[in-house]
Amino acid sequence: METGTASDQASEDQAAKDQASEDQLSLTFAALADPTRRRILARLADGEATVNELAEPFSISLQAVSKHLKVLERAGLITRGREAQWRPARLKVAPLEDANEWIERYREIATDRFDRLDQEIKRIRGRSN
Repeated sequence: METGTASDQASEDQAAKDQASEDQLSLTFAALADPTRRRILARLADGEATVNELAEPFSISLQAVSKHLKVLERAGLITRGREAQWRPARLKVAPLEDANEWIERYREIATDRFDRLDQEIKRIRGRSN
């Protein structure tokens, strides 16, 4: 006996995809919450760099920078290569683009609400004159 339709399965599949996307967004935003990690990403936007190169502008240990890189890597914001003894880090933009799309969706909703509010205020002011 079949328990669900193809439509039910498609809805469940979409819900699972949405949950995975939300989990990725949570990882992205958590990683971006730290100013040191944001500065590391800004540096990597200029090109790949080693831990030593990334640590130069900070007054923290190489171990601390490595920990920040692990957080960024777990969030999918960077990749780490293997070139001989070097492990250069590289920026991955896809998670940042996903976060931007999420923010933009809610920016559009807020802008629409403010536009409607503005129209209503103008309508009310027009009646009172």
